[in-house]
Amino acid sequence: MTLAWVTGAAGFIGRHLVRHLADAGVCVSGLDLVGAAPAGLADTVQGWQTGPLSPAALAALAAETGIPGTIYHLAGGSSVGASLADPHGDLTATVAACGVVLDWLRTHAPETRLVVVSSAAVYGNLHAGPIADTAATSPFSPYGAHKFAMETVCRGWAGSFGMPIAAARLFSVYGPGLTKQLLWDLSGKLAADTPTVMLGGTGEELRDWTHVDDVVRALAVIAPLASPDMPVINAGSGTPVSVRRIAATLADAFDRDENCLRFSGESRPGDPFSLVAAPGRLQATGFEWQVGLEDGIGGYARWYRSRGGR
Repeated sequence: MTLAWVTGAAGFIGRHLVRHLADAGVCVSGLDLVGAAPAGLADTVQGWQTGPLSPAALAALAAETGIPGTIYHLAGGSSVGASLADPHGDLTATVAACGVVLDWLRTHAPETRLVVVSSAAVYGNLHAGPIADTAATSPFSPYGAHKFAMETVCRGWAGSFGMPIAAARLFSVYGPGLTKQLLWDLSGKLAADTPTVMLGGTGEELRDWTHVDDVVRALAVIAPLASPDMPVINAGSGTPVSVRRIAATLADAFDRDENCLRFSGESRPGDPFSLVAAPGRLQATGFEWQVGLEDGIGGYARWYRSRGGR
């Protein structure tokens, strides 16, 4: 049976990836800062290590499970806002932690494929239209800069040591289990029947909204593409959706009139106006995005309400 490790396995995307891989017949093990494997994952993972990424933690997991065929590296900084609040912590969590994984692979498992999960934030505010895998980068926030630094370090190691690596640049990932950012904050206000809901920006900002169920399928498809050339692959659908439309769709899912929504016109530092993928390497594999926006947003609202929100 194929063996895969997931770093950041208890995080939002990590949990979904662990379940997807296990359902596909992969033997999955996880590493995360939390304690024991979270409820819902304990019966799924074959091995688990708790705490910061370190050579000792990786060695202990290898002793428990054997050498993996693939490592999906999701651990690291996870939002622009957090990187603005603690830029040095974000740098350490993203770049230094990846260096630990790279060096362990170089010395103990040089043939193991590594999929590093990066972000469309590396493109910054350069692009008004769809962004190709090969487009120019100009990070607009500490978060984006650190993801790009991680990619650059990986590229140097892949070329120097012949390590099979691929970088997946994620766009706006959402779905059940997401407890931060726009959808989470907006759901709280909509569920509380706040008469007027104020959001930042103009509402016309464009994002490539991708459901987490599709994203984890994309990561599994990207893994076999890992090579010493380190392909960089946009994991985006190519469909631009305005923040205004997302907010209105979520309001409808909460049985609220979209006229309750207001936009301040002031954008947060580090937030580009448009981040939308162009068709590229992922689509060339035959991969198709399956979760439609209305279904995905409706599912998020139902999940939020299931937690006790109205």
